[in-house]
This record gives sequence, C-alpha cells and structure tokens, in this order.
Amino acid sequence: MKKKKYRDQAGLFIAEGPKVINELIAEGLQLHSIFAIDDSVGVKNATVITQTELQKISCLTTANSCLAVFKIPKKELTEDSGLIVALDAVRDPGNLGTIIRLCDWFGVAQLICSMDTADCYNPKVIQATMGSIARVEIQYVDLVSYLKDAKCPIFGGVMDGTNVYTQKLPENAIMVLGNEANGISEAVQNVLTHRISIPQFGKNKATESLNVATATAILLSECKRSTGR
Repeated sequence: MKKKKYRDQAGLFIAEGPKVINELIAEGLQLHSIFAIDDSVGVKNATVITQTELQKISCLTTANSCLAVFKIPKKELTEDSGLIVALDAVRDPGNLGTIIRLCDWFGVAQLICSMDTADCYNPKVIQATMGSIARVEIQYVDLVSYLKDAKCPIFGGVMDGTNVYTQKLPENAIMVLGNEANGISEAVQNVLTHRISIPQFGKNKATESLNVATATAILLSECKRSTGR
C-alpha cells in the first residue's frame, strides 16, 4: 500500500491516526481492516497488535497508535459548475494534501489533477488532508483535453498575470495551479482564458515565488471574497 502500483492493484489505501481514521469512517469510506496498539486509542473494532508490529506496517517515521486500510472509492466527473481547482504536475504529496484540505475549507467540491500530479492516495497525502479527501471529488485526467472542453473561464496562477486583487473572479470558473518548480506548463498556459498573479509587496526580490499550496490558499480566498459565496 506504500506504492501506487500496489494501491491501484488492490484498490486500497492506508490512513493513520485516530482522527483521520474516524473522520474517513464517518464520511462513509469503506473500511477494509484496522489495527491498533490497544483498545483505548479511539478507534473501534481494531485488531490489537504490538507497537513494534505497527511500526513495521506504518508509513510514518514514528508510528501513530493505529492504522487502517480503506477501499479506494469509485468517483466520476461531475458537471463544470462552481469553482473547480485544477493542478498541473503538482508533485509534492504534502502540497497536494494541503490543497485538498484547502478545497474542503473553501467549499471547492471538485479537484482536477493532471496525470503527472502526485497520487492523492499516497500515505503522505492522506495524512496531510486530515480527512478532507473524503469530501473532495478528485479526478486524474489529460488536463489539456479537459480544459479545452471546459465551458467556463479558466484562470491560471502565473507570475506575469493580472493582479488578482484587482480582478473580478466569477462564481463558475476553473483555477489552475502549476508545478512547484516550473509553474503551469506551456501546453496548459495555451488554453487559459485568464492569467492572474499574486503581487509581491516585499522589497526583497530574491523571493522568487510562493509555495503552490500557499498560492492556492490566497487565490481561493480571493475567489470567495469576490463572489461572496
């Protein structure tokens, strides 16, 4: 379960810690198996194992008190309505997990990922979402083809775009964020309908760019402020 090819083959993923596990169960994800070091860690119906055994199967440097295996839910694309976030080759699992959590916080129901974006069921992503993965629809697609077929405005977060603080952002739109090192690819930039940027107010120009998850938080906040909903 630590590797994508085996997660895909088995249709299963790992979650660790009572908060994440209980939240996924509460959201209706189908539990395959659950293990804990004792009966008092805050999860029900767990198979009790030793701390040493838990450490062997854990994906964490220091194992939490429990680990669960869930079935990967079947998901389908919904209609292009409301605000949609699209990711172009976001590779860092921590960034992806944080973005999923941000989507949940800001009421973004659908997250579209390019095929070379990190796997949302990577254990590091699951831990970073803190359960939000159960409430956000995530799909992996050919991003250029998906955007070409979109019927709503496509905004891309770039370095040389229109100041986001002066831009009127519609309620129905796609917000594209790019790779940590290279930003949005040229192929995806070619299908954007709007280019927006977060202006740098600090005088130290050595700061080249924002972390992609931080940029996502700012852009989503501005989208909601602009539409008021």
